[in-house]
Amino acid sequence: MRIPFHLTATALALVCSGFAHAGNLTIESWRVDDKSLWEEVLLPAFYKTNPGITVKFSPTSPPEYDSALNTRLTAGTAGDLVTCRPFDVSLDLAKKGHLEKLNGIAGLKNFPESAQVAWQSDDGKSTHCMPMASVIHGFFYNKKIFADLGLAVPVTEADFFAVLDKIKAAGKATPLALGTADQWETNQIVFTSIGPNHWKGEEGRKGLISGKQKFTDPAFVSTWETMAKWAPYMSKGYQAQTYGDSQNLFGAGRAAIYPTGSWDISYFEQNSKIDFGAFKPPVQKAGDPCYISDHTDIGMGINSKSKNKADAQTFLTWLASKEFADLYTNKATGFFSLSGHAIEVKNPVAKEMIGWRKQCKSTIRLNAQIMNRGTPSMENELWNVSSQVMNLKMAPKDAAQQIQAGFDPYRLDIRPAE
Repeated sequence: MRIPFHLTATALALVCSGFAHAGNLTIESWRVDDKSLWEEVLLPAFYKTNPGITVKFSPTSPPEYDSALNTRLTAGTAGDLVTCRPFDVSLDLAKKGHLEKLNGIAGLKNFPESAQVAWQSDDGKSTHCMPMASVIHGFFYNKKIFADLGLAVPVTEADFFAVLDKIKAAGKATPLALGTADQWETNQIVFTSIGPNHWKGEEGRKGLISGKQKFTDPAFVSTWETMAKWAPYMSKGYQAQTYGDSQNLFGAGRAAIYPTGSWDISYFEQNSKIDFGAFKPPVQKAGDPCYISDHTDIGMGINSKSKNKADAQTFLTWLASKEFADLYTNKATGFFSLSGHAIEVKNPVAKEMIGWRKQCKSTIRLNAQIMNRGTPSMENELWNVSSQVMNLKMAPKDAAQQIQAGFDPYRLDIRPAE
């Protein structure tokens, strides 16, 4: 019996569709800088133990990633694996049904609860992305300038300002390479870095969410007060200085200290010849416990419409392995595995920074979880008030009152059930 042509074509299309997905995976990501890392290092390592699976790394530029990914997920054209931003952005995708639930998937047991929270529902009962890596905030310093001036790495805030005074008095270098033109650094680098030593890390962050603490409490006001004291040590005209300007200033050896995060390690190693080290945010006074912002930055989930979820799960399980933790930490310098695997970090500055985990308690960026859900977002408001404080245009107590006033109207609506 002859089969009608249109039925033959339909059957063939279905068969071909099945073959097109069998063993093939595509990764959606905003990490365009990681393309060669995936293609030349990570994926070849994965193939050695999973020879039947082929993976394509398909990044989208960071500013366009969120909207483009949403469009592709809605249209059913997105890749099988989705690189996840922390907290609300990926949580929104999960709520829309775009991400597969990972509860019980092999590999999650390799990550502490603190690493998983960035990709869980508010009640912690559902996980939608496998944790990958975090970034750590701190300070880079020019070793030559410190040696020439006989300076020791500061431990307390008093030490820090004493060091800044000596550098300024010497007149050969800008004490602090930091500007406020782009605004975001004043929150995501400065406020979130030095603040945990004031508000005791997770205690203060969770206290704000629960309503037991307020931004107008001394621990938060004192953080802005400390930031305001930085102004005399920044470049003349720092109000017009961009993030790129600050990188150039420190990279050229014309600034002694650069407030930053671990993500900048590779930038200076590739674009500068200076010898630099890192020190953690100074504590308020000698003997105080220290806290670091060890911010959950990147994870990976499975597109709920993927035609190849079994291989996608195999890939996520490999992301939870010691092999991946070692490769990613040492090849994507400054991005640290969130797993509990013991690995040897080879880059000296990265090794110094990841070593702070054993010395200090870790926390995440203050407003990353839940608190950004108001309109306008707390993130943007913190950029605004923190830059104004550092520009000496707003008093610290006024900054605290403005943020708290904006937070109060919706705090009870977003507070998770106790």
